[in-house]
Amino acid sequence: MRNDGGEYLTVRGAAAYLSTSERFVRRLIAERRIRFYRVGRHIRFSVADLRAFVAQGCVEPITAQSVRRHVRGVV
Repeated sequence: MRNDGGEYLTVRGAAAYLSTSERFVRRLIAERRIRFYRVGRHIRFSVADLRAFVAQGCVEPITAQSVRRHVRGVV
């Protein structure tokens, strides 16, 4: 299946896209932490939804300004 956002990936394809194991993807499904689609008995993922999932987990780097902001509140 193509990865252009208009196609759907299998669990195996989603695991490859996320560079994780199929087991991890299945755990995300069981915990309802990722959007997925049922097609009969099959599970499919939109590439756009996978991109959104990755973006949601983005952690910004620490800057000197953010450290000073947190330290001021501790004093």
